[in-house]
Amino acid sequence: MSTILLEVATPDKGEVFSKEIGMLIVRSICGELGILPKHARLMTELVPHAMRIKDGGAESQLFVGGGFMEVTPDKITILADSAEKPEEIDTERARAAMNRAQERIENFKQSHDEQIDIGRAEAALARAKARLLVKGEHIG
Repeated sequence: MSTILLEVATPDKGEVFSKEIGMLIVRSICGELGILPKHARLMTELVPHAMRIKDGGAESQLFVGGGFMEVTPDKITILADSAEKPEEIDTERARAAMNRAQERIENFKQSHDEQIDIGRAEAALARAKARLLVKGEHIG
């Protein structure tokens, strides 16, 4: 089976992940992308999401809090704003962040309070939900 090298790094942690994989499924600003070995060259911006890594028959996830991805036929490089493995995610903290963001969004919808930065609240909600998905938590 053909593989492609995936490297993920952040400004704070440096290299977070480095491994030969079979397929990567990511969410870019243009939508969801599946990256296989020998993929065409590509550069794109990533949104916060639960990145899916397929290796043989196994699948794992990694939280990515946005950033950039460069793809060459033999390597995927992700420079992420933040990235966390499932064991690094604090479920209670993520759930509290999700609840705060949902509350801010609801308050904005009801009052249109200009003090509330709706874009920031929506981004916080997306990050919290992605972290919970990586942990395998129900977010309904």
